[in-house]
Amino acid sequence: MTIRPDTDDSEANVPTHRDPTLPSLHGQRVLITGASGGVGGGIAEAFADAGAHVAVHYRGSAETAFELVERLRERGCEAVAVRADLGQPGAAEALIADTVRALGGIDGLVNNAGVQPVQTLTDTSRSDWDTVHATNLGAVFELSRAAAAAMNEDPAASGARWITHIASVEAHRPSPAHAHYAAAKAGLIMHARAAALELGPDGIRVNTVSPGLVDRPGLAEGWPEGVASWTSHAPLGRLATARDIGNACVLLASPAASFITGQDLAVDGGMLATPGW
Repeated sequence: MTIRPDTDDSEANVPTHRDPTLPSLHGQRVLITGASGGVGGGIAEAFADAGAHVAVHYRGSAETAFELVERLRERGCEAVAVRADLGQPGAAEALIADTVRALGGIDGLVNNAGVQPVQTLTDTSRSDWDTVHATNLGAVFELSRAAAAAMNEDPAASGARWITHIASVEAHRPSPAHAHYAAAKAGLIMHARAAALELGPDGIRVNTVSPGLVDRPGLAEGWPEGVASWTSHAPLGRLATARDIGNACVLLASPAASFITGQDLAVDGGMLATPGW
Protein backbone atom coordinates (compact mmCIF):
# COMPACT_ATOMS: atom_id res chain seq x y z
CA MET A 1 0.00 0.00 0.00
CA THR A 2 1.27 3.47 -0.91
CA ILE A 3 0.76 6.34 1.52
CA ARG A 4 1.45 10.01 0.80
CA PRO A 5 0.94 12.84 3.28
CA ASP A 6 -1.91 15.14 2.29
CA THR A 7 -0.66 17.55 -0.38
CA ASP A 8 -2.02 19.64 -3.21
CA ASP A 9 -0.79 17.85 -6.34
CA SER A 10 -0.83 21.12 -8.25
CA GLU A 11 1.88 22.39 -5.92
CA ALA A 12 3.97 19.23 -5.83
CA ASN A 13 7.63 19.92 -5.26
CA VAL A 14 10.07 19.45 -8.09
CA PRO A 15 13.26 17.59 -7.08
CA THR A 16 16.32 19.80 -7.08
CA HIS A 17 20.01 19.11 -6.70
CA ARG A 18 20.55 20.70 -3.29
CA ASP A 19 23.97 19.44 -2.21
CA PRO A 20 26.82 20.53 -4.51
CA THR A 21 29.13 17.93 -2.96
CA LEU A 22 26.93 15.16 -4.39
CA PRO A 23 26.59 14.14 -8.04
CA SER A 24 23.20 14.98 -9.54
CA LEU A 25 20.59 12.22 -9.70
CA HIS A 26 17.92 14.59 -11.02
CA GLY A 27 14.78 12.68 -11.93
CA GLN A 28 15.90 9.23 -10.79
CA ARG A 29 13.11 7.25 -9.15
CA VAL A 30 14.48 5.41 -6.14
CA LEU A 31 13.07 2.97 -3.57
CA ILE A 32 14.86 2.71 -0.22
CA THR A 33 13.80 -0.17 2.01
CA GLY A 34 13.94 0.15 5.76
CA ALA A 35 14.00 3.92 5.35
CA SER A 36 12.26 4.62 8.64
CA GLY A 37 15.43 3.54 10.50
CA GLY A 38 18.46 5.71 11.15
CA VAL A 39 20.65 4.48 8.31
CA GLY A 40 17.71 4.34 5.92
CA GLY A 41 16.78 7.90 6.78
CA GLY A 42 20.30 9.09 6.07
CA ILE A 43 20.25 7.31 2.73
CA ALA A 44 16.89 8.87 1.84
CA GLU A 45 18.12 12.36 2.70
CA ALA A 46 21.22 11.92 0.57
CA PHE A 47 19.15 10.89 -2.46
CA ALA A 48 16.76 13.78 -1.89
CA ASP A 49 19.66 16.23 -1.79
CA ALA A 50 20.98 14.74 -5.03
CA GLY A 51 17.66 15.48 -6.77
CA ALA A 52 16.05 12.04 -6.89
CA HIS A 53 12.40 11.09 -6.40
CA VAL A 54 12.28 8.87 -3.29
CA ALA A 55 9.94 6.11 -2.11
CA VAL A 56 10.39 5.57 1.63
CA HIS A 57 9.63 1.98 2.65
CA TYR A 58 8.59 1.14 6.18
CA ARG A 59 7.00 -1.81 7.95
CA GLY A 60 5.63 -0.58 11.29
CA SER A 61 6.93 2.93 11.95
CA ALA A 62 4.32 4.86 9.98
CA GLU A 63 4.73 8.09 11.94
CA THR A 64 8.50 8.06 11.46
CA ALA A 65 8.08 7.35 7.76
CA PHE A 66 5.60 10.22 7.32
CA GLU A 67 7.89 12.60 9.16
CA LEU A 68 10.76 11.60 6.88
CA VAL A 69 8.61 12.13 3.79
CA GLU A 70 7.71 15.61 5.01
CA ARG A 71 11.39 16.44 5.60
CA LEU A 72 12.27 15.24 2.12
CA ARG A 73 9.51 17.29 0.57
CA GLU A 74 10.74 20.33 2.45
CA ARG A 75 14.10 19.75 0.73
CA GLY A 76 12.35 19.94 -2.65
CA CYS A 77 12.07 16.19 -3.12
CA GLU A 78 9.06 14.36 -4.53
CA ALA A 79 8.66 11.70 -1.83
CA VAL A 80 6.11 9.03 -0.91
CA ALA A 81 5.83 6.42 1.84
CA VAL A 82 5.20 2.79 0.95
CA ARG A 83 4.46 0.08 3.49
CA ALA A 84 5.31 -3.62 3.27
CA ASP A 85 6.10 -6.50 5.62
CA LEU A 86 8.87 -8.09 3.61
CA GLY A 87 8.57 -11.29 5.61
CA GLN A 88 5.20 -12.02 4.00
CA PRO A 89 4.81 -13.93 0.70
CA GLY A 90 4.39 -11.63 -2.26
CA ALA A 91 5.27 -8.50 -0.28
CA ALA A 92 8.41 -7.72 -2.28
CA GLU A 93 6.60 -7.81 -5.60
CA ALA A 94 3.77 -5.69 -4.20
CA LEU A 95 6.24 -3.12 -2.84
CA ILE A 96 7.91 -2.73 -6.23
CA ALA A 97 4.49 -2.40 -7.90
CA ASP A 98 3.44 0.26 -5.37
CA THR A 99 6.66 2.18 -6.00
CA VAL A 100 6.16 2.07 -9.76
CA ARG A 101 2.60 3.37 -9.38
CA ALA A 102 3.66 6.13 -6.99
CA LEU A 103 6.76 7.34 -8.85
CA GLY A 104 5.87 6.38 -12.40
CA GLY A 105 8.65 3.79 -12.55
CA ILE A 106 11.80 2.71 -10.76
CA ASP A 107 15.41 3.42 -11.71
CA GLY A 108 17.15 2.42 -8.50
CA LEU A 109 16.71 0.23 -5.43
CA VAL A 110 18.60 0.41 -2.13
CA ASN A 111 18.11 -2.82 -0.19
CA ASN A 112 18.63 -1.49 3.31
CA ALA A 113 15.97 -3.25 5.43
CA GLY A 114 17.38 -5.85 7.78
CA VAL A 115 17.64 -7.17 11.33
CA GLN A 116 20.68 -7.55 13.58
CA PRO A 117 19.92 -9.74 16.60
CA VAL A 118 22.68 -10.58 19.07
CA GLN A 119 22.77 -14.33 19.71
CA THR A 120 25.67 -16.70 20.27
CA LEU A 121 25.98 -19.49 17.76
CA THR A 122 25.04 -22.16 20.33
CA ASP A 123 21.97 -20.16 21.42
CA THR A 124 20.74 -19.60 17.86
CA SER A 125 17.90 -21.88 16.84
CA ARG A 126 17.19 -22.93 13.27
CA SER A 127 14.16 -20.63 13.39
CA ASP A 128 16.36 -17.71 14.49
CA TRP A 129 18.80 -18.46 11.67
CA ASP A 130 16.02 -18.71 9.09
CA THR A 131 14.41 -15.44 10.23
CA VAL A 132 17.65 -13.47 9.83
CA HIS A 133 18.37 -14.97 6.42
CA ALA A 134 14.79 -14.51 5.20
CA THR A 135 14.88 -10.82 6.11
CA ASN A 136 18.48 -9.91 5.30
CA LEU A 137 19.01 -12.09 2.24
CA GLY A 138 15.79 -13.69 1.00
CA ALA A 139 13.83 -10.44 0.79
CA VAL A 140 16.72 -8.81 -1.09
CA PHE A 141 16.63 -11.60 -3.66
CA GLU A 142 12.88 -11.13 -4.14
CA LEU A 143 13.06 -7.34 -4.29
CA SER A 144 15.98 -7.34 -6.72
CA ARG A 145 14.25 -9.78 -9.04
CA ALA A 146 11.03 -7.74 -9.04
CA ALA A 147 12.87 -4.43 -9.45
CA ALA A 148 14.93 -5.69 -12.38
CA ALA A 149 11.76 -6.90 -14.11
CA ALA A 150 10.08 -3.52 -13.58
CA MET A 151 13.15 -1.67 -14.88
CA ASN A 152 13.22 -3.81 -18.02
CA GLU A 153 9.50 -3.27 -18.63
CA ASP A 154 9.68 0.52 -18.31
CA PRO A 155 9.75 2.24 -21.72
CA ALA A 156 10.63 5.54 -20.02
CA ALA A 157 13.63 4.20 -18.12
CA SER A 158 16.29 6.88 -17.63
CA GLY A 159 19.17 4.60 -18.56
CA ALA A 160 20.69 4.93 -15.07
CA ARG A 161 19.44 1.64 -13.65
CA TRP A 162 20.99 0.10 -10.58
CA ILE A 163 20.53 -1.92 -7.40
CA THR A 164 22.58 -1.45 -4.23
CA HIS A 165 22.53 -3.82 -1.25
CA ILE A 166 23.52 -2.61 2.22
CA ALA A 167 25.87 -5.33 3.46
CA SER A 168 28.30 -4.87 6.37
CA VAL A 169 31.98 -5.00 7.26
CA GLU A 170 30.89 -8.08 9.22
CA ALA A 171 30.63 -9.84 5.88
CA HIS A 172 34.44 -9.61 5.89
CA ARG A 173 35.24 -9.63 9.61
CA PRO A 174 32.49 -11.12 11.82
CA SER A 175 31.77 -10.12 15.40
CA PRO A 176 30.87 -12.53 18.22
CA ALA A 177 27.18 -13.44 18.53
CA HIS A 178 26.52 -12.38 14.92
CA ALA A 179 27.06 -15.60 12.95
CA HIS A 180 23.63 -15.51 11.31
CA TYR A 181 23.94 -11.79 10.51
CA ALA A 182 27.50 -12.02 9.17
CA ALA A 183 26.66 -15.02 6.99
CA ALA A 184 23.61 -13.28 5.52
CA LYS A 185 25.59 -10.11 4.80
CA ALA A 186 28.35 -12.12 3.12
CA GLY A 187 25.61 -13.70 1.02
CA LEU A 188 24.50 -10.22 -0.08
CA ILE A 189 27.93 -9.48 -1.48
CA MET A 190 27.97 -12.67 -3.53
CA HIS A 191 24.37 -12.17 -4.61
CA ALA A 192 25.29 -8.71 -5.92
CA ARG A 193 28.21 -10.12 -7.88
CA ALA A 194 26.06 -12.85 -9.40
CA ALA A 195 23.26 -10.41 -10.18
CA ALA A 196 25.74 -7.98 -11.73
CA LEU A 197 26.88 -10.79 -14.03
CA GLU A 198 23.36 -11.61 -15.16
CA LEU A 199 21.80 -8.14 -15.24
CA GLY A 200 24.74 -6.35 -16.82
CA PRO A 201 23.55 -7.07 -20.37
CA ASP A 202 20.31 -5.26 -19.47
CA GLY A 203 22.27 -2.21 -18.35
CA ILE A 204 21.49 -2.77 -14.65
CA ARG A 205 24.42 -2.35 -12.26
CA VAL A 206 24.45 -4.14 -8.90
CA ASN A 207 26.81 -3.30 -6.03
CA THR A 208 27.01 -3.46 -2.25
CA VAL A 209 27.90 -0.93 0.41
CA SER A 210 29.42 -2.34 3.61
CA PRO A 211 29.05 0.10 6.51
CA GLY A 212 31.26 0.00 9.54
CA LEU A 213 29.92 0.93 12.97
CA VAL A 214 27.27 3.60 12.42
CA ASP A 215 26.57 6.13 15.16
CA ARG A 216 23.07 6.41 16.57
CA PRO A 217 21.46 8.03 19.62
CA GLY A 218 22.41 6.20 22.80
CA LEU A 219 25.12 4.03 21.26
CA ALA A 220 28.04 5.60 23.11
CA GLU A 221 26.16 5.38 26.42
CA GLY A 222 24.94 1.83 25.87
CA TRP A 223 28.15 0.36 24.46
CA PRO A 224 31.01 2.62 25.54
CA GLU A 225 33.68 -0.06 25.26
CA GLY A 226 32.70 -0.91 21.68
CA VAL A 227 32.63 2.71 20.57
CA ALA A 228 35.98 3.38 22.25
CA SER A 229 37.54 0.34 20.61
CA TRP A 230 36.25 1.32 17.17
CA THR A 231 37.37 4.93 17.33
CA SER A 232 40.80 3.94 18.64
CA HIS A 233 41.39 1.43 15.81
CA ALA A 234 39.70 3.01 12.77
CA PRO A 235 42.22 5.09 10.77
CA LEU A 236 39.78 8.01 10.51
CA GLY A 237 39.15 7.86 14.25
CA ARG A 238 35.36 8.11 14.30
CA LEU A 239 32.14 6.21 13.75
CA ALA A 240 30.24 6.39 10.47
CA THR A 241 27.17 8.58 10.21
CA ALA A 242 24.00 7.56 8.41
CA ARG A 243 24.74 10.29 5.89
CA ASP A 244 28.16 8.73 5.17
CA ILE A 245 26.33 5.60 4.06
CA GLY A 246 23.83 7.61 2.05
CA ASN A 247 26.55 9.53 0.25
CA ALA A 248 28.24 6.26 -0.77
CA CYS A 249 24.94 4.98 -2.16
CA VAL A 250 24.46 8.18 -4.15
CA LEU A 251 27.96 7.82 -5.57
CA LEU A 252 27.24 4.28 -6.76
CA ALA A 253 23.94 5.44 -8.28
CA SER A 254 25.54 8.29 -10.17
CA PRO A 255 27.04 8.55 -13.66
CA ALA A 256 30.44 8.71 -11.93
CA ALA A 257 30.00 4.97 -11.21
CA SER A 258 28.65 4.03 -14.64
CA PHE A 259 31.34 1.36 -15.15
CA ILE A 260 31.23 -0.03 -11.60
CA THR A 261 29.22 -3.19 -10.97
CA GLY A 262 29.63 -6.33 -8.88
CA GLN A 263 31.73 -4.45 -6.32
CA ASP A 264 31.60 -3.98 -2.55
CA LEU A 265 32.34 -0.51 -1.19
CA ALA A 266 33.38 -0.53 2.48
CA VAL A 267 32.36 2.68 4.25
CA ASP A 268 34.19 2.00 7.49
CA GLY A 269 36.74 4.76 8.04
CA GLY A 270 39.46 2.34 6.99
CA MET A 271 38.77 -0.34 9.61
CA LEU A 272 39.13 -3.24 7.16
CA ALA A 273 42.64 -1.97 6.37
CA THR A 274 43.78 -2.40 9.97
CA PRO A 275 45.90 -5.44 10.99
CA GLY A 276 43.98 -8.33 12.44
CA TRP A 277 46.70 -9.25 14.92
